[in-house]
Amino acid sequence: MNFGLTGRVALVTGGGRDTGGDIARSLAAEGAIVAVNYRSSADEAAAVVTDIEAAGGTAKAYQADISDYDQVKTMVAAIVADHGKVDILINNAGYVKYGRFVDSTPEDWKAQMDVCLYGAIHCCHAVAPHMIDNNWGRIISLIGDSSRIGEANLSMAAATRAGTVALGKSLAREMGRNNVCVNAVSLGLVQTAHSDAEFLEKNMEKIVRAYPLRRIGTPDDIAPLVTFLASDQASWITGQVISANGGFSMV
Repeated sequence: MNFGLTGRVALVTGGGRDTGGDIARSLAAEGAIVAVNYRSSADEAAAVVTDIEAAGGTAKAYQADISDYDQVKTMVAAIVADHGKVDILINNAGYVKYGRFVDSTPEDWKAQMDVCLYGAIHCCHAVAPHMIDNNWGRIISLIGDSSRIGEANLSMAAATRAGTVALGKSLAREMGRNNVCVNAVSLGLVQTAHSDAEFLEKNMEKIVRAYPLRRIGTPDDIAPLVTFLASDQASWITGQVISANGGFSMV
């Protein structure tokens, strides 16, 4: 299927590894020019760029800590200087600390808020003027199901991503007149190269009982949906939270 992404410029935060890398490759395979953002994983981001270029696509890595608004503005300015615009923003980067709320500290809260909520705010604020000026845009934020249904030991992750959902719904209303669609993709547990393999091996049987499809996800389950939402084919979908979670939650 032709998703109509040829010539579109997409920024994928945390695009150098795991699900972000698969999303970057998927967008590039449909013709998008991909800006692969990374904070510290330079080698992994370079590997994603190499993969995209080897497949005939166009990509470049851009370093920025999305919790720092000045760094985000500088990154977006560099992308616009290189490619002329930013059409698509994938808010993928995140930081989660697992543990009981009563055992957490303000430092724990701030670290997650800075990346998961403020990071999304910074990126949206930096790209929104370009999308409005071009009268076209897609903003897609990846969140966890905990932000919709709550989950023990993930209270701050849930709070930050719930804030991202509220931000997205508000921007969908505000920017819809400019042909900008804003959505979120809500995930169950996705196994990646950086997952805790030992924990999953010990607990997989118990974990999959919570999933009607009797398996947890992979990045390949997520990237096609995100690519569709970034396309012209999704031009009448906005302000939505769409689940890709193996049935973990059904709300």
